Amino acid sequence: MSSAAAETPHARGVDMKLEIVVIPVSDVDRAKRFYGDLGWRLDADFASDDGYFRVIQFTPPGSGCSVIFGKNVTAATPGSAQGLYLIVSDVEAARKELVGRGVEISDVFHDAAGVYAGPDQPFLFGRTRVSGLDPERRSYRSFASFSDPDGNGWLFQELTHRLPGRIDTGITTFASSKDLAAALRRAEAAHGEHEKRTGGQRDENWPDWYAEFLISEQAGKDLPL
Repeated sequence: MSSAAAETPHARGVDMKLEIVVIPVSDVDRAKRFYGDLGWRLDADFASDDGYFRVIQFTPPGSGCSVIFGKNVTAATPGSAQGLYLIVSDVEAARKELVGRGVEISDVFHDAAGVYAGPDQPFLFGRTRVSGLDPERRSYRSFASFSDPDGNGWLFQELTHRLPGRIDTGITTFASSKDLAAALRRAEAAHGEHEKRTGGQRDENWPDWYAEFLISEQAGKDLPL
């Protein structure tokens, strides 16, 4: 990220919520089966009376943005949508769920420390994939990838806390009970280390510590020690 981008003031303007991403497919019913098998919510399946167009909408669990595909909804080449990111709090659990649903998905991988050359499919942090989780389990740095039947490319990206300035720091929200449970498990592990540092005594104020951890982690602030 450039320093200019990091220093740009965040003046609040008109809300502009990303609602829809259109993906190009060649076989509408095949695509409908695939995205339904992912466990995504089917929101719509509309067709014109003359059969000229058909629009199908799915929403991934916990997402505020949906995908649309169908007949005569885009001129893009089927399979040309790449780098579609799905944010998850636990990439291993997300991958395991898709494997259980019969979806072909890559092993978990991380980037090769800024290396931008290699035969692998490009992704946000480069082109050379290293097998396994990011060694430091850093947020934004662990991935798994899969494609729909047309080759539209999706990536799971593990994100446990956002960089500073990327959320409204006055609001703490979780998209699902699973995300909240994962955050509580991280807080539990961190609090265990906190108790070790303070002599191993039970911390009677652990609810306050947990609350500070959850809010700080999501806001990208320094975590409590």
